[in-house]
Amino acid sequence: MKKQNTHTISPSQIPFDAKLKVVIEFLSLNMFKSAFTTYNYYLKTAPFATNFLTTGFLFGAGDVIAQYILPSEHTGHTEKIYDYKRTARAVFYGSVIFSPIGSRWMYFLQKRVHWPGKSMSNSGLNTVSRVLVDQIFFSPVSLVFYFSTMSILEHGFNTDIIKRKLQNSAWSTLLTNWSVWPFVQVVNFNYIKVEHRLLVINVIAIFWNTYLSFKNSNG
Repeated sequence: MKKQNTHTISPSQIPFDAKLKVVIEFLSLNMFKSAFTTYNYYLKTAPFATNFLTTGFLFGAGDVIAQYILPSEHTGHTEKIYDYKRTARAVFYGSVIFSPIGSRWMYFLQKRVHWPGKSMSNSGLNTVSRVLVDQIFFSPVSLVFYFSTMSILEHGFNTDIIKRKLQNSAWSTLLTNWSVWPFVQVVNFNYIKVEHRLLVINVIAIFWNTYLSFKNSNG
């Protein structure tokens, strides 16, 4: 009978960078779990305030990224002077306006929209129904509302500016929306609990909000 060759490695033999990698991964995983647990707790105990804060923060983050990274269509360069009022408008829109609307819309789709003859379960046909209703009705209306509201917040109620912004930005943004969000929403409606769907939208929307802010500022 052959004797098995067992070779143990002492901690001192493990390279420092390998140890550091393990520690970072462990801390990152635990921090993520802790953050999600905390978020979940507040989402259940104070859903309005939680969605208010997270949505506003992520809309603001999108605008910050847009100002620092994306060049202006007018000048071809990123903004030299940071526009704090622009970020404040994005935070206001995300927290005060979009957060309650988006949250209620997710629950409406879950409770009211389903394929004829199907129960309210997350079946494939029900998912198709919800994505179609979301993209055909909510997306166009929400984009028109977004550009109009941001224009009013920046310039006051000036119908000429609102009309020009919609003409310059709304249709092209909607086409981009249809190339991104249907795929996101299929996953969202199929696999994510309804109370977490706005969070999923907001996390993905960091990039989308960056694009929206860019289109709004150049419209």
